Amino acid sequence: MTPETYSGKVTAVGNSTGIRFDSALFKLHPEFSGEIRATILADGHMLVSAKPLATDVSQEAEDPVMLAFLQFIAKDMIDRPEDIAPLDVAQMDRIARLVADVKTD
Repeated sequence: MTPETYSGKVTAVGNSTGIRFDSALFKLHPEFSGEIRATILADGHMLVSAKPLATDVSQEAEDPVMLAFLQFIAKDMIDRPEDIAPLDVAQMDRIARLVADVKTD
């Protein structure tokens, strides 16, 4: 599975700096035509997320990294449904052992 990628370039915009992307990005993903948020993941890696509308309080607390991961998983499930398999008892037991000492809030 190959993720969608779009080329861009850092450029001067008035007294500021902006990033230009291929117009195809905005045609296929109009949610990026409004305000966006940039999250630095590591040196040289940035996640760009569409900023939710101010009236949409439910999305403001969402983690953009988790959302990107869940979108990746959802796309993989659609692209390769033959790889989906039910959990068996042995897997459930292994998971239980792995998280046995994990404390949660």
